[in-house]
Amino acid sequence: MRLLWVTAEGCTPPEAERRALEQLGGFSTEVAIGPVLALEDLKNSTYDVVLADFPISGWTPEEWLEEAQRVNSFVPVLIRHRDASLHDAVRLTKLGAYCVLGADAPVAELAQVLEEAVEDRRSRELALFGAALAQEPWKRFLVGESRAMKNIAQIVRLVGPRRSTVLITGETGTGKEMVARALHLVSGRSHFPMVAVNCNALAETLLETELFGHVKGAFTGATSQRIGRFEQANRSTLFLDEIGDMHLDLQAKLLRVLQERELQRVGSSETIRLDVRVVAASNMDLPERIKQGKFREDLFYRLNVVPIRMPALREHPGDIPLLVHHFLDKICRLEDVASKRISREALDRLSSYSWPGNVRQLENAVEMAIALSGDKQELNPGDFALPPLGQCRPVAVGVSPTIRVPEDGLDFERTVSRIERSILDQALERTGGNKKLAAEMLRLKRTTLSAKIKSLEEAPA
Repeated sequence: MRLLWVTAEGCTPPEAERRALEQLGGFSTEVAIGPVLALEDLKNSTYDVVLADFPISGWTPEEWLEEAQRVNSFVPVLIRHRDASLHDAVRLTKLGAYCVLGADAPVAELAQVLEEAVEDRRSRELALFGAALAQEPWKRFLVGESRAMKNIAQIVRLVGPRRSTVLITGETGTGKEMVARALHLVSGRSHFPMVAVNCNALAETLLETELFGHVKGAFTGATSQRIGRFEQANRSTLFLDEIGDMHLDLQAKLLRVLQERELQRVGSSETIRLDVRVVAASNMDLPERIKQGKFREDLFYRLNVVPIRMPALREHPGDIPLLVHHFLDKICRLEDVASKRISREALDRLSSYSWPGNVRQLENAVEMAIALSGDKQELNPGDFALPPLGQCRPVAVGVSPTIRVPEDGLDFERTVSRIERSILDQALERTGGNKKLAAEMLRLKRTTLSAKIKSLEEAPA
């Protein structure tokens, strides 16, 4: 569990308390020196709970609590104040603090309250998710309370009822088809089934008849008429997955269908009018495919009316607990087995992994654990086949190992700064701007990373 410990400037938490919290509650502690840095951490990283030690010069607990809730209203905040009275504790609790403790509270009590705060947060997450499903059933396809998932949900809510074509991009396993299903369910077309086609699963000639259909005798083996997927999706939604793999000749025919909203079956001259909402998806960099001459630019702009980028799971690790509980409930119901729980240790273990296969890999891991757990009621870390703790995918930062010194020399400090900036920029890009994950990727402390970024920003260009 990730704990953000906020202290006054010039103060650090006692090392004995940090070790005790790690042993008693399994907390991974990160210290924020000063309330401003703490607010920045809350904005850019994911934490399970916050512990703020007061007094802090220039800030009252009320002021900092208000700012912290504005930045992240979902993380429970515990305030420890050496001068807090009962009246202060009641007031701060009403303002949103999870608990107010005195400075002399035993570390065992502190660990217990922190654990209770984390469990309370997880319970609230599940309750909110359940309430959201009751009001908006399409949200069952979009599990998560992170900023990224909330932004996607807002796009789906606004665009779903419309006819606009949507292009969903993202790594394999991030849930692109789930977004397509959410778009379909929130639309007025949901009383007809969504039709899905995987564009890289068929050869070009087969994909053409799969999409547009054919008449009897159109080619050797066409012994009967076939209705294509576009016609099947009339008045509904057609999901074109892995659109980047489509052959250029077929891309041209698809473009015409999208522009004219009509088609001709293979071997026929009859024009068929269509009312189809198209949602396409790709795990490829389509602009790069355009540069390579492998994807039509005009088709890209026709598809990319409303773009949605699905984040990799490592970019929103705070959603992992919600996803795990969602998969536990879903798989147990599908397999008709008794509901299972997951231990705190197992949930923390899953939350600490980088998940290169994204949400699909996480779901498969939960399904395997359920299948192999037998009659066990609770899943533990040993039920999940994961690499050793802390192991992540190696990341190539793309920096040349050799720097050539020109005849007239070079500016050493400026050259080193450029290399540092390149490494930091690439790590932040790969982690979606998440400084905590970037620091872990570069084997740095979070505070060290922040200091380097600040130093580079202040340095002359």
